[in-house]
Parts: sequence; structure tokens; C-alpha cells
Amino acid sequence: MIKELRKKFNANFTKEKYDAYMVKMENLYPGSLDFRNAETPVFVPKDFTAKMLHACEDIIDVIVDPKFIALTDRGIPENVKVPNESSHTEFLVFDFGICENETGELEPQLIEMQGFPTLYAFQAFHSELTAEYAELPDNFSPYLNGYTKETYIQLLKDIIVGDLNPENVILLEIFPEKQKTRIDFYCTEQLLGIKMVCLTKLIAEGDKLFYDNNGVKTPIKRIYNRVIFDDLQKQEDLGDVVDLTKPYDVEWAPHPNWFYRISKFTLPFIENPYVPQTYFLNELKQMPADLENYVLKPLFSFAGMGVVIDVTPEDIEAVKDPENWILQKKVKYADVIETPEEPAKAEIRLFYFWKKEWDRPVGVHNLARLSKGKMIGTRYNKNKEWVGGNVAFFEKP
Repeated sequence: MIKELRKKFNANFTKEKYDAYMVKMENLYPGSLDFRNAETPVFVPKDFTAKMLHACEDIIDVIVDPKFIALTDRGIPENVKVPNESSHTEFLVFDFGICENETGELEPQLIEMQGFPTLYAFQAFHSELTAEYAELPDNFSPYLNGYTKETYIQLLKDIIVGDLNPENVILLEIFPEKQKTRIDFYCTEQLLGIKMVCLTKLIAEGDKLFYDNNGVKTPIKRIYNRVIFDDLQKQEDLGDVVDLTKPYDVEWAPHPNWFYRISKFTLPFIENPYVPQTYFLNELKQMPADLENYVLKPLFSFAGMGVVIDVTPEDIEAVKDPENWILQKKVKYADVIETPEEPAKAEIRLFYFWKKEWDRPVGVHNLARLSKGKMIGTRYNKNKEWVGGNVAFFEKP
């Protein structure tokens, strides 16, 4: 996006440098990097960053509104509602595509958002290794609002562990050692001193939860939640697991209900030039005449599953539960990242953290994803290079 930096990076790129960089990445936790790491980061000019942050503040205005809870209650499926919900999520992410508007100018467009964590711990290491590999100029940083690696890690620790003993805090996931994102779980253990625990290993006694900590039955006081309940419903042969929809005496970070409140369900309530027009399918009085310019998305799915890109009237008619679908205006991803072959598209995921005592969440860090396919994601980029996950470096204001 910054031509001078892109030209310099591409001119200095060699397969040997990339391979050496990947060895360092793999050595963080050998055998656990289970997704493709792109050959390049994304260099973001300050005016583009300002537009993303402006959109985020407008979205946050909606989230902090006292009416938001009532507005989004319908977004939580009854069968996964968890008691003792917190007053707000501790973590949010906003995914912006780098897009072209009608005049050909680059602008961010919100693709999705989540009240749920992402690769927070891994990115602390990843962005540091990538800055070294990319020979990053001093006036760029992967962090937002003046955060550094040290202050970012401390904030993550304050939110997840706080004043508790780390042994009473766990990272909860379904079969964490098998997840594609498991490198982040290992990094989290290293940075925070907490253990990752599989849902199948939880022990419930009355309203208390415990886990086996090296042979010692240890009480759980806070859960750093990485369980996606949509995925949980699809799991087979889990056996007799603890029912998390029962009222246990435990704190959540974040509480599972926020995964649904801050999600695709929130998009129709937001008005901002960098947020595509979005409608609940059941509330549309008249179908758009230019249906080909919209994307059809199920509310309750993850990682792009079920999305219809080239929408037809037949697709709309086939929907049996229109209250659980949205119609979103298509955006035009820009072929903006020059590579040795065809250019790549990119998305930037902004990380926002929200401490208990804060009125609003604050932007802190990011990750980036590059694609040469129709959508961002592994299955659209098979056998391609200069695609996959990386990080954005923001020009400092």
C-alpha cells in the first residue's frame, strides 16, 4: 500500500530470507504452526489506519449504548446461552478488507467482527520476528495507540489473569492440541503462565469447576474462552462433557454470549461509510434489484462456512430461516499487494481489548491475511504463494 516500501521489500526478497524467517517462526513451537505464513507483511499508510479506527469508534458507540444488550438478545441461540454474563466483552476483533470504491480509491470496508479472541499471544512473537525480517522502518509499528510488545503483553495478562493465581486460570478449547491455531495456545501458556485445558477434561462438582494440574485437582476461577459454541454443537463422540450452559461459579474472559452479540448479527445496526449496508433477510421488504452485488451469510457459522457469494433469487427462496441470515452489500477487494506473480488482496484484523474499569475498548494490535482467491481463507488459496497470515505495520501518526 506504500509504494516505496513495497518496492524495496519486493526487491530485497529472496527465498532464502523467507526460509530463514520461517525457521524462526517454526522454532517458536516446532510442529504447531498449522497455517500458511505469507511471504510479506502489509504496510499501511496513516490515513488508511485513521479510516479503520474511525469506523471502529462508530461501531463501539453502538456496542456501548445501553440498548445494545436488549437489541442483541435474539442473536444468542437459546441452546448455547450461558448464565452469569459479563457487562461487556474483554476482547473484540474487526476485520477490514482493503477495498476500492467507485472512484478507484483505496478504502477499508468492514467484513466481519467478533466479540471473541484471536491469535493474541502468537502475534506478539510473530510481529517481532516479521519486523526484523522486513527490516521495518522506525516510523512503523504493528501496535496501535502507542502500545509496545511489553505493554501489550502486560495488558493481556491484566485482563486474563489479573490478580488471580495463574494456576486458577485456564485456556479452554475443544482438543486444543489438534486445533489449527494451537501455536497461539502454546504462546499463551508461555506469556501468561496458564494451562490450556480440553473441555473433555473439565471436572464439575456442584457449581465449581476443576482441572487436573499435573495430578492435582485444581479449582478454576477464570476461563479464557476459546471454545466456539457453533463448533461444539457439531462435535461427535465427545462423551459426557460438562454442560457450560449451567451456572458455574467461574468468571469468563470473554463470556461466551459475547461471541454472538458482537458478530454478523450486529452489522445491520451500524451506519458508517466503511461498513457495507447489511440487512436481516427476514426484515427486507423488497429484494434488491441488483442481487448480484450482495453476499448472503448465515448468522451462526464460523470461518466463512455457508456464505453464498454469487446470490440468486433461488438462493433467497431456499432459505428456510430468514431471521438467521443477513444480506450484505458486496465490496470490491483491491488487488493491492504486488507480488512476483499476480497481486494479492488483503484483510486487516484489528485487536481491541477492554479492561473492566474502562468505558470503551481500545485498539492494541493486529494481524493481516493475504489472498489471491475469491475469498480470504485457506481453501481459496491452495497451491498459491504470497498468501496466508501475516501482520500489518502501521505508519505512525
